[in-house]
Amino acid sequence: MASNGYRNGILKGSVKVEKLSPSSNPKPSSIKSKTTSTQVSSVRRSSPASLGGVGSGVKGDSGAVPGRVRVAVRLRPRNAEEQVADADFADCVELQPELKRLKLRKNNWDSDTYEFDEVLTEFASQKRVYEVVAKPVVESVLDGYNGTVMAYGQTGTGKTFTLGRLGEEDTAARGIMVRSMEDILADICPETDSISVSYLQLYMETIQDLLDPTNDNIPIVEDPKTGDVSVPGATLVEIRNQHSFVELLRLGEAHRFAANTKLNTESSRSHAILMVHVKRCVKGSEAALSIENGNGSHMSKNFRPPLVRKGKLVVVDLAGSERIDKSGSEGHTLEEAKSINLSLSALGKCINALAENSPHVPVRDSKLTRLLRDSFGGTARTSLIVTIGPSPRHRGETTSTIMFGQRAMKVENMVKIKEEFDYKSLSRRLDIQLDKLIAEHERQQKAFQDELERITIEAQNHISEVERNYAEALENEQSRYQKDYKESIKKLEEQWMLNQQKLNSDRARVEVKQEPLDMGLAVAELQKSLQNEINLRKAAEEEVNSLKSQLVQWRRSEAVGNAEVLKLRKLLEDEEHQKEKLEEEIAGLRSQLLQLSFEADETRRSLDRGGSGKILTGLDSLMSQVRNSQIKDSGNGQKAPIVNLFEQVGLQKILSLLESEDSDVRIHAVKVVANLAAEEANQEKIVQAGGLTSLLMLLKSSEDEMIRRVAAGAIANLAMNETNQELIMDQGGISLLSMTAADADDPQTLRMVAGAIANLCGNDKLQITLRGEGGIKALLGMVRCGHPDVLAQVARGIANFAKCESRASSQGTKAGRSLLIDDGALPWIVQNANNEASPIRRHIELALCHLAQHEVNAKDMISGGALWELVRISRDCSREDIRTLANRTLTSSPTFQAELRRLRIEC
Repeated sequence: MASNGYRNGILKGSVKVEKLSPSSNPKPSSIKSKTTSTQVSSVRRSSPASLGGVGSGVKGDSGAVPGRVRVAVRLRPRNAEEQVADADFADCVELQPELKRLKLRKNNWDSDTYEFDEVLTEFASQKRVYEVVAKPVVESVLDGYNGTVMAYGQTGTGKTFTLGRLGEEDTAARGIMVRSMEDILADICPETDSISVSYLQLYMETIQDLLDPTNDNIPIVEDPKTGDVSVPGATLVEIRNQHSFVELLRLGEAHRFAANTKLNTESSRSHAILMVHVKRCVKGSEAALSIENGNGSHMSKNFRPPLVRKGKLVVVDLAGSERIDKSGSEGHTLEEAKSINLSLSALGKCINALAENSPHVPVRDSKLTRLLRDSFGGTARTSLIVTIGPSPRHRGETTSTIMFGQRAMKVENMVKIKEEFDYKSLSRRLDIQLDKLIAEHERQQKAFQDELERITIEAQNHISEVERNYAEALENEQSRYQKDYKESIKKLEEQWMLNQQKLNSDRARVEVKQEPLDMGLAVAELQKSLQNEINLRKAAEEEVNSLKSQLVQWRRSEAVGNAEVLKLRKLLEDEEHQKEKLEEEIAGLRSQLLQLSFEADETRRSLDRGGSGKILTGLDSLMSQVRNSQIKDSGNGQKAPIVNLFEQVGLQKILSLLESEDSDVRIHAVKVVANLAAEEANQEKIVQAGGLTSLLMLLKSSEDEMIRRVAAGAIANLAMNETNQELIMDQGGISLLSMTAADADDPQTLRMVAGAIANLCGNDKLQITLRGEGGIKALLGMVRCGHPDVLAQVARGIANFAKCESRASSQGTKAGRSLLIDDGALPWIVQNANNEASPIRRHIELALCHLAQHEVNAKDMISGGALWELVRISRDCSREDIRTLANRTLTSSPTFQAELRRLRIEC
């Protein structure tokens, strides 16, 4: 691995810790000052360190250093509403960025002055905000520290813009989350380092997984020894490139709760928490194995596991604090606002206690304070950016936000570096070395056995050859001696016979001549012959003795061969003993490996308890196309005359014209009401004045196609509000819409009716009633028109209905088959799953994925041909989120898996 892949790698396992500049804890001040130069000069001129500054140095790897929470303030420019409403009033905030100072005007004569670590004007770019607020924290995380970047402020002051802006259209608008991941990916080494991300939201004191909406009640776990807080139940996704990270952010934002209030049209109703876990291997921390140097006997002694640094970056986008009388929250939105204010109040109490060095910090009063336990008063480097607005109408909220930041500047964290040994890597290396030793031992043992077998065979061959040669020589000598012995006996017998004959003849001649025969000569000859025979016998015996001595020599050679065989056998036994010793050493190494594996598992359980979860991606993106199309149809050029008419004539007078006998008057009146209904601010007034009832009656009684089309469009606009949806259902609106859909032939009228029904399909509470009054059948009946805009609205309604059913089944509130399948929608869904029109195809693909998530629908979908479309979507869909959702649905369904195996289809 290249050396530039590490930022602070040091050889021999030493740790380089960033030096922290000592700085006193500045006491934030609120100084009343008049506009005179004397009073301005009396302002405290402290110079707190920049947001990138840190505390004093570190002693040792486990030492902790003080690091004060760094606070920056960012001013939002006036929005369009404030430019109109506050045109005659000056801003309540005056910034002095060069002095890092902020003035909050009480009136034209008096103001309070506050100092921060950084003051960012309304013209500050996103890049500058990131560099002064978040970049030092990101660099600390890459060095092995924990870091937190958090945004706090009133609703609508730009917290989500500062942190979570994706910047796909304009790269300069990228927020802190995207820029932080760009710096992290640019600094790590993919071969040795890893990044994993979790994205959560805290909604109504419940932790929910934004990457997996079904995981909606995640517990918080605290380590009793170290006090570290973790959420092991959250989905943990490994990041390899910037594109996948942006897709995860987009997926999470689609699942985050938001609502329209008077202060913000897209007000976040939950706290979003992005957790980025960075694991880096410190360069030079690994000691070489002794076996790599050719010495394997001391392998376990000269081994050291690699050193790993783990850092965690937490980016917190807090929901905006708000006052109920200003935000206009009511109903469920009011309960959300109460929960948000309670959690922010608990956070403020904890920061007050930490700033005042109180012995008790109420961190358990809220799940938000428990999650941020390490960020305030813990071991993380924390940067806080407080966002404010310039409007004097919100001076109280701006003052509260500034005081929150001032108190946070008093909080001291004890920053610690987190390093540990990578026992998993050590275990893998031990496995590799053990396999090498076993293979080498087996090779040596096989070579030794082959050599021993070769020597044994050679010895046996030599012995058998010697025995064979000896036996042949002995047999040959014996046969030769026997032959010579027989010939000698035969010669002696013949000689004896001749001597006998001669003796007899001599005796006969003596008797005849009577002359005495001198037997001395005969006896001498006989004795001589006998002596010759004796000599021959002695020579034969000597030759036999010589053969016996040769036999003894051969036997001695055989004994030497046997001794050599015994020696070889003893060598074999020694090799067997050496083999046993090697096996004992291997067993010891295996026990060490088991011990290290056990320690690695213990370390993993204590640090990464719960494991990573599955990477589950399901993007249920629902597009509000009806609203955009209706706003375009209403015409921007008529907005000003309609507003003037509304202000001059009055809503009641306009609504009374809906009942006029003149058809032209009714047409113009219903157009005015439809244009007013396109503005969300007018919808509540129209409903309270009886406009909804009048529109429904007009839809029921009128026979004019244009009046019915415009009335249906106005009802579709009103149906975008959840409260209005229930009123429409209570007044029989779905039945009227269904009747209009059955009678109308005009594509524009059908598009308006289909848009209204599609909006009602997205309400979980109204599904049974909507289906019972013929809403689904009305949607399916409108496909007869064949117009692409009408089909797009029908597909959107079916997707909304299927998503609500999927959500109900995941929560356990629905167990039966889908109502869409009961009403015969499945054939049309399958037929249009690959429609050429992108809006139709996208909604139908989403509807198929949501229907497939409920196991009870699987058999009907298989018989209806939907399984083939799901397989196609999982492979060929242009949108990665829908493709991933289809793939996850197929793999999680036992019925689909069994059918795919039967058909021999791999997915």
